[in-house]
Amino acid sequence: MSEYKGIRGFKVQTLSTDPAASVVSTGTWASANPLNTGRRAPGGSGTQTAGLAFGGRNTPTADTGATESYNGSTWTEVNDLNTARRGLSGNGTQTAAIAIAGYITTGSTAVESWDGTNWTNITSINSARAFTGSTGDQTAALYFGGYNPSALRSVLVEFYNGTTWTEVNDLNRAITSAGCGTTTAALSYGGSDDIGPKAYVESWNGTSWTNLTDMNTARSGIHGVGTQTSALGFGGNTPPYTGATEFWNGTSWTELNDMATARGDYADKIGTTSAAVAAGGEPVQATVEEWTTSPPASFSKENLGQVFYNSTSNAFKVTQQSASAGTWASGGTMNTGRQAMGGFGSTNNAQLIAGGYLGAPGSTTATEKYNGTTWTTDPATLNTARYKLWGFGNTQDAGIVVAGEYPYVGNVESYNGTSWTEVNDLNTTRSGGAGGGVQTSAIYTKGDTGSYPFSTASESWNGTSWTSTPSTSTGTAGGAGAGTSNTSALVFAGDTYNGTPGSVPTRASAVSETWNGSSWTTTPSLNTGSLDCGGFGTATSAIKYGGANAAATTLANTEYYNGTSWTEVNDMADAARYVNRGTTGSSISGLQCGGLTPISSFDSATEEWTAVITNSTITVS
Repeated sequence: MSEYKGIRGFKVQTLSTDPAASVVSTGTWASANPLNTGRRAPGGSGTQTAGLAFGGRNTPTADTGATESYNGSTWTEVNDLNTARRGLSGNGTQTAAIAIAGYITTGSTAVESWDGTNWTNITSINSARAFTGSTGDQTAALYFGGYNPSALRSVLVEFYNGTTWTEVNDLNRAITSAGCGTTTAALSYGGSDDIGPKAYVESWNGTSWTNLTDMNTARSGIHGVGTQTSALGFGGNTPPYTGATEFWNGTSWTELNDMATARGDYADKIGTTSAAVAAGGEPVQATVEEWTTSPPASFSKENLGQVFYNSTSNAFKVTQQSASAGTWASGGTMNTGRQAMGGFGSTNNAQLIAGGYLGAPGSTTATEKYNGTTWTTDPATLNTARYKLWGFGNTQDAGIVVAGEYPYVGNVESYNGTSWTEVNDLNTTRSGGAGGGVQTSAIYTKGDTGSYPFSTASESWNGTSWTSTPSTSTGTAGGAGAGTSNTSALVFAGDTYNGTPGSVPTRASAVSETWNGSSWTTTPSLNTGSLDCGGFGTATSAIKYGGANAAATTLANTEYYNGTSWTEVNDMADAARYVNRGTTGSSISGLQCGGLTPISSFDSATEEWTAVITNSTITVS
């Protein structure tokens, strides 16, 4: 009998554990023995096998100075702090730590040094505050941001040289945050300003602070461990409390396995990105969890498309991308915030947007390109300013945008990477339609013609002209679509208003229809009806995101279509409607930008959608 290697040209590798993107991505949380004294907002220092937790609030009305030492298995009570307080920050080791400031009835300036046996009062900081970010050790520490009831959130930064505290350059934004790194290479991330939770990230180079890519989840009460280029942030209050864990690789944040117990304000900076501890937390608790990664000797880097045998689970598996397990991550900021622009591109790091609504000035002709990090204003501008247009294209340098308002137009423009050129118009003038396809082959349908009910008209594009095709079953405007050509597309959602009084509560459609080149077929409905939403992908693998529901609530909702049904998947970080409109990627890698959000009428933020790589068991039916 022939061996598999002889037939296929390679052996199936045998592994004891599934491959992963990195060592840190193998990490999981596991329960450990609890603290002796349950508490929220304590300080921490040390490692997973030699840690220290101190201070905090152990009842609704009382702070504690209790200090506990951890040997990797059990917690032992040792000598208390001299000043009981909560919201303090800790740095150092189990036998040489520093406890900085905190909160009693107001902000504290107290600083204490631990020698492994006793706490000793040392030089106080200059500005009383609590819930700060910090990093360093017993002889060199950096303390940044924080909260003082008399001054609210702070931008102040102080440096300790082992003897005195000196004010150095401020943070860019006033915030309470997590902190890690060294005194010359620090990271501040997450936390809250005077309005609410934030996902802000800043880095310190020993002289000044620089804004970096935001975290995926904004939250207060977050803590973590690591360095400026390799950090973990976990837990916090979004609200509600979360166990979400994120890893920073020096460039971007990736979501990893969550803590089992959602909480914030636990003892922080105990451990590393490969072996960390979260002890106590808010709500008041004694719960302890340990984060552990697979040792490097057992680690196997994932290779997309790899087939392997897992000897532990006794299963054949394949490494593949799963759109249903995709996540959103913050991206670069557009130069011009706007609503309802058209766009196209191949992946979340190669996109183009054009047009859009700017408010009182009306529509714009501005074009921008995205390279996965930065938006650049393109010299080429549309010939006709408009919004609620739709884009078709599988590359940012070759696509078309169609229709739009105001006024209603049927204009079609083609982009060649350098300039926009007017080509043949649609047969039906309208805005807010949707479809799927590319520069030379597309289908466009539905939309608002300026009268009710909304249109069901459908048109096919062959790269030169538009031809009327069979209509859809439901007329909507402000829906979205996906697809690869004029023979394969999917359209879904939208506004169903028909001009009849009293119809407003049912305006958000959940209808989904697919096009096979000759007819439209109604497919299973979305889970949540929506209008003014976005979408991308193919007719059998599509993503719908954002919009507003029947109650006019702006949505962060995301759904995935697998060719058979729609499934709720991970939401965007920020709810948005009147988002970018067009074939902006695939279900594996897409993009959302701009729109109307609860905090911005003309948003300029970007979120990138990336499918998660999973190791799926191969089954035989």
